[in-house]
Amino acid sequence: MNMIGAIAVFVGGGLGSLLRYGISHFVKGFSSSILPYATLSSNLLSTAILGFVIYKLPPTVNQTLYLFLAIGFCGGFSTFSTFSLETFQLLKNGQTVWAISNIVISILACLTLLFLILKPIK
Repeated sequence: MNMIGAIAVFVGGGLGSLLRYGISHFVKGFSSSILPYATLSSNLLSTAILGFVIYKLPPTVNQTLYLFLAIGFCGGFSTFSTFSLETFQLLKNGQTVWAISNIVISILACLTLLFLILKPIK
């Protein structure tokens, strides 16, 4: 691991985490539902960015930019641990339908978005 790469991951992770924090506050202002839309929004946007970085940028892309975006930013911006905790809390509170909905919507939406990004343009 080189120092420049480590700094790129560090800065990208911090910025991704800050954006996730901002989205959580922004979405909570508009959401009154049980479904955790802030986490879903962060994960969808992070999936789109990661899919674009990995599959749409040229292979000659700068390694430091790749580390900054794919590892740092998307790693800090996406939030599987929060998704898991929120789903567990829904289950614990007896809101099984919402928990299952959260799992299905999150996974299908992220996979569909990734498919749309990766789908070749004809």
